[in-house]
Amino acid sequence: MEIILQSFPVFLLIFCRITSFFVVTPLFATRGVPIQFRIGIAGILSILVYLTFGINQQVPTDLSYALLVIREVMIGLLLGFVAYLMFMAIQTAGSLIDIQIGLGIASVFDPMTGASVPITGNFKYTIALLFFLSMNGHHYLLDAIMYSYNWVPLDNDFFVKLYGGSITEFLLRTFSESFLLAFQMAAPIVVATFLTDVGLGFLAKTAPQFNIFVIGVPVKLIVGLVMLFLLMPALAVSFERLFDVMFEAMRSLLDIVGSGPKA
Repeated sequence: MEIILQSFPVFLLIFCRITSFFVVTPLFATRGVPIQFRIGIAGILSILVYLTFGINQQVPTDLSYALLVIREVMIGLLLGFVAYLMFMAIQTAGSLIDIQIGLGIASVFDPMTGASVPITGNFKYTIALLFFLSMNGHHYLLDAIMYSYNWVPLDNDFFVKLYGGSITEFLLRTFSESFLLAFQMAAPIVVATFLTDVGLGFLAKTAPQFNIFVIGVPVKLIVGLVMLFLLMPALAVSFERLFDVMFEAMRSLLDIVGSGPKA
């Protein structure tokens, strides 16, 4: 009983970080993944982490334990949010494309997130998930949360780093980088549709008998779909770059919150 009373608080802290990570991380946080599965895999990983990193750990069991739980939950949410932010760059790129080609008003219900998403963004997001699974990205996510205890052990000073502003600065920098990646992915189609608008403007001046409002929408839609078809082979390169940035951002977050990997 004494061993259980000493080990259960440590296990609970580990379980809080891993569970909060699965709440927001891509792929595992989708509505298609049952809650029972997420809780089960979080419990299994928590046991493995406890047997690897938490056997000799000691944590206080007074009122300060509530702060430790909040700290671990925030660390897990931050790790998952960084990965989620990079995947949302794909949705942002799709929104930019849909606005330009005229599909911005048509949104579809995404059963994975339970929200209305742009058509092109949902298409790219599905391809990105398949590409992510093909490169075993979900394994890297599991490794990230499991071995985060090398960088950020249970006795970390997370609140000091949060008060210092380094975490806030990192999140702002990561958000701007994700938006830049979204704009880069949407730039070819956005530029093509912009040049189409310029051409339609010249056509409206040289041939006023054409109703630009009638022929403009299908022309821009055709141009956007053709460009999307031509750029499909380059999506793999774009997604590979996006995932590299995501994993690098997660490692940078661990460096900021922690003090480097423990030997």
